[in-house]
Amino acid sequence: MIIFPNAKINLGLHVLRKRTDGFHDIETCMYPIPLKEALEIIPSKFFSFSHSGISIPGGSDSNLIVKAYQLLSVDFPEIPAVAVHLHKSIPIGAGLGGGSADAAFTLSLLNQLFSLGLETKQLEKYASQLGSDCPFFIQNNPQMAEGRGEKLTPLPIDLSANWLCLIHPGIHIGTKEAYGGIQPRLSEKDLKTILSDQSSWKSQLVNDFEKGIFASHPEIAAIKEKLYEAGAWYAAMSGSGSAVFGLFKDRPEAIDLPENYFVFTEKLP
Repeated sequence: MIIFPNAKINLGLHVLRKRTDGFHDIETCMYPIPLKEALEIIPSKFFSFSHSGISIPGGSDSNLIVKAYQLLSVDFPEIPAVAVHLHKSIPIGAGLGGGSADAAFTLSLLNQLFSLGLETKQLEKYASQLGSDCPFFIQNNPQMAEGRGEKLTPLPIDLSANWLCLIHPGIHIGTKEAYGGIQPRLSEKDLKTILSDQSSWKSQLVNDFEKGIFASHPEIAAIKEKLYEAGAWYAAMSGSGSAVFGLFKDRPEAIDLPENYFVFTEKLP
């Protein structure tokens, strides 16, 4: 069976405090977007994982898809061996949640293929063991994410009238670098209140990671400016970067960018 894990963008992201477990408490709205990759899982005589498309660093043992299979296999030993193939299309280290989506979709597909009977909350609990963004992709709807990202609340945000232009400059932003430029603080205004008024987004909807990353990577800051120059009514970096997106009322014209930049433009569903 083949499914198509999708990416997400962050609408606002506040880093509130560092926790005793080493993680940070955050608040953000995660919104699914139609940039997708392909994931195939079929029963097999032995387990295998292969991939094509964008190169994936590290060995198979560290891949979240493999970890998702192993996690469920502990509690459901009746799950047979499977052959897994991923065609990678979502840029890595871009703040788009591609690896997290792959893990969550793997859990959901294994649940469906082998009739495990897991409900949404149970799948989210398994997903939270794999990564902070993973639970979001179980329901895969606009949601407020709090805690380290695993506490989810649905949000009535609809951007379907808009065009999305997503640009990735090929820069990989690691977790250590991203949080190195952050000074955790409580937000001055409730994020849900800001999100309820789209006319305030440009002036008030902030991603806390932008300040530090823009300072060390001015080419990423330049992408945001180019999106506004092209007519975006809102633009921001997604997650901890380095992808930047713009929202447009009409399909944007081509933006002058280096040839090696990844550009995805599509009407939001």
